[in-house]
Amino acid sequence: MNTLAYAGPGPWILFFPLIWAAVVIGTLTVLRRTVWRGRRGGPWQARAAHGEHSPIAMLGRRFASGEIDEDEYWRRLSVLDEQFGRRPRDTDA
Repeated sequence: MNTLAYAGPGPWILFFPLIWAAVVIGTLTVLRRTVWRGRRGGPWQARAAHGEHSPIAMLGRRFASGEIDEDEYWRRLSVLDEQFGRRPRDTDA
């Protein structure tokens, strides 16, 4: 009977390395998507809103190449101004 009382750690001990691997991989994934990504610059950062790849610059390139007309350009620019916080353009009124 004493042999059945202590059978050793058993196969469930193999789950501990799997749990630790999941914790490490999860931590690295969270850091990669949040903290470390900030160093390279992400689309959510303010500096990207006014750079050469910003939506406003892309809109200007589309207007310059003739893809969109002037009315569509001003309509879309007013929406982008609200979203990215640029100063509103001067009105004649």
